[in-house]
Amino acid sequence: MSGAGAAERGAVFVSEKLIRFHHCDPAGIVFYPQYFVLFNELVEDWFTHGLHEDYATMIAVDRVGSPMAHVDCDFVSPSKIGDTLRLELRVKRVGRSSLSLYVEGSSRGELRVKANLVIVFASLVDTRPVPIPDHVREHIERFLH
Repeated sequence: MSGAGAAERGAVFVSEKLIRFHHCDPAGIVFYPQYFVLFNELVEDWFTHGLHEDYATMIAVDRVGSPMAHVDCDFVSPSKIGDTLRLELRVKRVGRSSLSLYVEGSSRGELRVKANLVIVFASLVDTRPVPIPDHVREHIERFLH
């Protein structure tokens, strides 16, 4: 897993995921709902390693979550057990309490999946949207395209 090294805009967060048996259907290809689990893992990794905002602390201590409010996904080509899926995350829009993200997943140079995600910063106490904290927004803007 790696983050963006540059402080300027346009950074891409990259995480590589090994496709395991539990991701697959009996045919040995990724069962499509598992992509949504992989997207969620990618967002958690991005918060912790790309934004330097410990996701576990955000949930358990700050009581703020980042649920997906919208997903638009294209399954381009099947991924198989043993593949390493390279997931790339880019920020398309930053709102008051939400983010629009674009994700591409590829393996062996072939595009496998692409998705547009909208995540919302939300209170885990009352499930209402909360503003993105300024210190987090600064880090997010590095990934804005």
